Amino acid sequence: MPQVVSTIAELRSTLASARESAVREGSSDAPASRVVFVPTMGALHDGHLQLVSRARDLGGIVVVSIFVNPLQFSAGEDLDRYPRTLDADVAALDGLADIVFAPSVDEMYPYGPSETRVAAGPVAALYEGAVRPGHFDGMLTVVAKLLNIVAPDVAVFGQKDAQQVHLVGRMVRDLNLPVTIAVVDTVREADGLALSSRNRYLGADDRAAAVVLSQALAAAEAAAAQGADAVAAAAQARIDAEPAVKLDYLVVVDPETFLAVDAGHHGPAVVLVAARFGTTRLIDNERISIP
Repeated sequence: MPQVVSTIAELRSTLASARESAVREGSSDAPASRVVFVPTMGALHDGHLQLVSRARDLGGIVVVSIFVNPLQFSAGEDLDRYPRTLDADVAALDGLADIVFAPSVDEMYPYGPSETRVAAGPVAALYEGAVRPGHFDGMLTVVAKLLNIVAPDVAVFGQKDAQQVHLVGRMVRDLNLPVTIAVVDTVREADGLALSSRNRYLGADDRAAAVVLSQALAAAEAAAAQGADAVAAAAQARIDAEPAVKLDYLVVVDPETFLAVDAGHHGPAVVLVAARFGTTRLIDNERISIP
């Protein structure tokens, strides 16, 4: 089972010892003392475990954080009901992670919510940021804190949270943080629904309807040869055919800027979608190429 630590001081001490041991025991052809980090909010599912498996494959000391960060929840969001399943999460990480960092809110924010925060910039006010004001400032702030605490060589994120991945990558670049970001493809159920901790809130009817998101993305990809407008129209048509979905946004963006593409765009693009099914809000995306 992974070692569970709950304080910053203990984590740093544990990692220093683990690095020293890895250097002594490691071979010259393996990055034994490398630290590979997977930040999570817990309630781990197979999608999270794919991230940790990727971290394990990269070699070195694998650290997983489990922390439900209050800074990235707006008033009225599901902070209080967000699932907290630490014992099950630690058990699921057996054989995959070496260390689980599970701090309390008081450990991460001993003086109350941070007055110093990372400003995520204009892109953070779009898409998810328009629906969840301040979310990305809170996310980047805690990611910056965790990167400073863990000091990993590599940090692993999931493509499902595409806007988050873009903003984290930009923060790392802009602030010259000494970490490499690795991105793992979205993990899906057999019917295409992207794995999410929030899927557990779906009733049977909403669960059946939610597959429309991945179907809309597939329709978008199939229309790529006809141009950006056709991509958006194809996805919208599939959404419109499902009465149970309440669409928040559907947009085709440039992966470099994360701004909406124009009709003449050619090259890589990302189709973003977010919608509600009953009281549960889900997001998904697909990387495509428009010839």
